[in-house]
Amino acid sequence: MKFNERLLEIRKKQGLSQEELGAELQVSRQTISKWEAGQSYPDFQRLVMLSDYFGMTLDELVKGIDVQDVREKNLTDEKVASIYLDVEKGKLGLKKVIKVFCYIGVALLVIIGVTFVVHLAFPDIEWLWRR
Repeated sequence: MKFNERLLEIRKKQGLSQEELGAELQVSRQTISKWEAGQSYPDFQRLVMLSDYFGMTLDELVKGIDVQDVREKNLTDEKVASIYLDVEKGKLGLKKVIKVFCYIGVALLVIIGVTFVVHLAFPDIEWLWRR
């Protein structure tokens, strides 16, 4: 929504005439009319006065942005990024654990294989195969 449309909407919601708003800001009704028609824009001092009068931030007034929503969205984005980072760290940790178990499994298979081959090669050595 453009500034002029926003100003018109806010003024009407407040139940103010162009003349009443102009009196509050010390400008003429015609000036308010030009702002609302998009023919001119208030200077910075008047923008500040408008935002104070309507009880909103300049961003809310000029851009139609709720600053608190932007802050909350930013916090939400940071939390989501943090969660993704934690998930990635978890994946890396899990990969390391899986790799360790694979090495242990391979080592056990090698020990079992060597034992089997030694048993085949020396079946007569009883002391080696006692239970």
